[in-house]
Amino acid sequence: MKFETKYKILLWKRYFDTGYSLTSQFKYGFIAIAAAWQNTKWITIMGIIYGILCFPLGYAFFKYNWIEAEAEIGNRFNLFQKQVRKRLGIARDKKV
Repeated sequence: MKFETKYKILLWKRYFDTGYSLTSQFKYGFIAIAAAWQNTKWITIMGIIYGILCFPLGYAFFKYNWIEAEAEIGNRFNLFQKQVRKRLGIARDKKV
C-alpha cells in the first residue's frame, strides 16, 4: 500500500476520532436513553447516526482551523514554548 493511501485513510480516521472526542459527553445521554427505552432497534439506529455525524464534525474541526487554536492553547501554557517565543521575540498574538 502506498504511503499516500495510508495517509488518507488515517486522516479520515483522525476526522472521526476528533468528532467522537468532541461529542464524547453525548454518549452518556445515549446510554441513559438506552437504559430507559430498552429498544435495541432504535438504539442501534441512533448509534449509527451518531457515528456518522462524528466524521463531518471532525472534518469541520480541521477545515476551520480549530485544530490550530487547540495546539496554540497548549503552546501558550508550555514553558519551553514560552522561552522560545521570548528568545525569538515572537509576540503571543502573532501567528507562528
